[in-house]
Amino acid sequence: MVKVGDTAPDFSLKDQNGEEFKLSDYRGKKVLLSFHPLAWTSICAQQMKDLERNYKRFEELNVVPVGISVDSVPCKKAWADHLGLRKLRILSDFWPHGKVAKLYGVFRESNGFSERANIIVDEEGKIVFVKVYPIRELPDIEEILKFLEK
Repeated sequence: MVKVGDTAPDFSLKDQNGEEFKLSDYRGKKVLLSFHPLAWTSICAQQMKDLERNYKRFEELNVVPVGISVDSVPCKKAWADHLGLRKLRILSDFWPHGKVAKLYGVFRESNGFSERANIIVDEEGKIVFVKVYPIRELPDIEEILKFLEK
């Protein structure tokens, strides 16, 4: 698993609208990689809704939050529409299956999906925060925001 101080592995994934998101394009901003196991599950839905609800706070802190799971782009699109996500980009780590989760060391081979984890990449592309949560636990959005306000 990646650790604080590591250079974040670069990657490119499609979001729910089929648009490319490349991590290295966001140098100069912090990026919150919010890994969640699967779309259409209640805890994952709340995790993404928390990011959407706090999007303006993230912008004020020069942070780009993104959700990442192994679901396909069409699945992510339907889910984003269902959840009412307007600003948050949710990325599809579908093929090669879980490639980015594997790069970051948060892929659960036995389950075929990622851990529930938040990883923050700083403006220079270094990892400054890593936390893996119990799979059935909703990450505390205020903990993340307080860390980013430091």
